[in-house]
Amino acid sequence: MKSIPKSFKIVYIISLIVALIAVRLFERSLFPEVLLDFYTTTYSFSEPPNFNWFNLISTTILRYLVNSVLSILIIYLLFPSTKTLKFIIWFYCLALVVLISVFSILLYQLKPEDYMTLFYVRRFLIQPLFLILLVPALYYQKKVAHK
Repeated sequence: MKSIPKSFKIVYIISLIVALIAVRLFERSLFPEVLLDFYTTTYSFSEPPNFNWFNLISTTILRYLVNSVLSILIIYLLFPSTKTLKFIIWFYCLALVVLISVFSILLYQLKPEDYMTLFYVRRFLIQPLFLILLVPALYYQKKVAHK
């Protein structure tokens, strides 16, 4: 990658973070799903909402992909290396396969005792939590490698 001036990198990173925030702020209109309302109520005492399994999985995957692309771009701007880029793309792909599989199984056999597990698996799918975890880890790895 051709070296981008530091000031442009900062502007790009801030823009991408604003885009992640916008995804969160406009989630109801961009990615409508019944679980948003379900988890804002006293869900532990509620019946699960009626939902279209395919639509819920599709919306969740789409949101994961949007957050992932934005997160990967941020990480690549912070750590511009093809080796790092390959790693994070593989990481995000593997995480999608594992998490969407668990999410699908939990939805298929939804029971009240699984509500919290579903909530946390869903959280990893719809929030950019991997970005928060990977940036410090990659920074630490970079510092250790330079010693």
